[in-house]
Amino acid sequence: MIAIIDFGSQFTQLIARRVRELGYFSIIHPYFVKPDELQNAEAIILSGGPRSVLSEDHPTLSEEIWQLPIPILGICYGFELMALKEGGQIQTCEVREFGKTSFTTCAKSILWNEIPRESVVWMSHADQVTVCPPSYEIIGSSTNAPIAAFQNLQRKRYAIQFHPEVVHTDFGRQILHNFLYHIVKAKQDWNLTSWIDQEVRVIREKANNKKVICAISGGVDSSVAALLVHRAIGDRLHCFFVDHGLMRLHEPEEVEKMLLQLHLPLTVIHAEKDFLKALKGVTDPEEKRKIIGKQFIQIFEKEAKKTDADILVQGTLYPDVIESSGGISGIAAKIKSHHNVGGLPESMNLDLIEPLQYLFKDEVRLIGKQMHLSDEFIHRHPFPGPGLAIRIIGEVTPERLQLLKKADWIVREVMHQQDKEQRIWQGFAVLLPIQTVGVMGDERTYQYVLAVRMVQSVDGMTANWYPMPHEWLEKLSTRLTNEVKGINRVVYDITSKPPATIEWE
Repeated sequence: MIAIIDFGSQFTQLIARRVRELGYFSIIHPYFVKPDELQNAEAIILSGGPRSVLSEDHPTLSEEIWQLPIPILGICYGFELMALKEGGQIQTCEVREFGKTSFTTCAKSILWNEIPRESVVWMSHADQVTVCPPSYEIIGSSTNAPIAAFQNLQRKRYAIQFHPEVVHTDFGRQILHNFLYHIVKAKQDWNLTSWIDQEVRVIREKANNKKVICAISGGVDSSVAALLVHRAIGDRLHCFFVDHGLMRLHEPEEVEKMLLQLHLPLTVIHAEKDFLKALKGVTDPEEKRKIIGKQFIQIFEKEAKKTDADILVQGTLYPDVIESSGGISGIAAKIKSHHNVGGLPESMNLDLIEPLQYLFKDEVRLIGKQMHLSDEFIHRHPFPGPGLAIRIIGEVTPERLQLLKKADWIVREVMHQQDKEQRIWQGFAVLLPIQTVGVMGDERTYQYVLAVRMVQSVDGMTANWYPMPHEWLEKLSTRLTNEVKGINRVVYDITSKPPATIEWE
């Protein structure tokens, strides 16, 4: 087992996911983990985190864990913490490093096996090591950090300032492989097939003889979650698809048809009026999300009473969890609320099963493929639970909702016509709360601005904006302004994640 210690990083689960990709079993622990819980660990990886090691109350590890005779790799905050613990010096950066930066190896290390001397890494730090710990040697530097990696060969302790787990680090996967394969010499015995079998057993044990309901949207996440539970308990599962009126054009009909093809017990609930009424006059994005979450809960509470259910299944993914809460250790920064994260009201008296809560979208797609889901399900673009409500900046009105539905249909149609190789992870339209002057047919117009966003990603934790060819942009702009009455200006979002999130709200 590879133990990953969480210090509140947005990417802790991404480290675990990379370790799993390399074939090693891993478990995430909070930084206050007890030493006896790590007795089966072959190695420890220390995550990044939002805190500074210079603060008085910074999270750290117990002395017993530091003294364990196993290899340790520190990443970002873990790098700084190891430096501080081992006698190095830290100070606040004069020039912070966020995003891609040049990195140079400056000494031999097993960690750099098959890594070129010069490469690009992904940084996210405001502190830096100014004096390397005694008995350690410097093995790497970056543009603004002369000490960006160090090692102690005798104790098998390694630390790097950058994040090898994100796709933006050129040779991050190779670095983790070098640590686990060459240094730790761990056994590669983990795969998704074994995960499916194990998760089905866990669900069967938790559900026992109880009745279970599932919130299903037609996306790959909730569909895979439902299939896992159905494989475990059969027809004791009943699925509910809530049409909240905030889905894309023609989507409710398409989703209902697809769900019936899965042969899952299904009830469709039409609740557009209830959701739009609850959202009337609301402009704050967090309040929108919470209102929609509350409406979902009220609907499921009502249906749970009808079915006498004991458990609710949700297709929550790890990015939802990490953005909505404090992660494993409870100290990660909250980015935004997700309607399916945060537990259920006590009045519901339902237990939760979230079989995918520590997985990423691409892993869920692989599981769906192994469970014989159709490509139509597997490759559906991610769609947020609150739907188009968080793609309408400002108040959600029936008029603005219909306008965005028409615009979004055109965006998706052009995208699917042009993106034959499925390079785009997610593409959509956002209706802005501003109007601008335009001219159509020699007449003045004063209409809405529409933003188009398309990104490339692997797991949703980080993303690059998609460089859409100019001819696509021209076609999109022409169709949107000609075919959607109420739009006279189109803009293209060229912001990556970070610093932005994929959705605007």
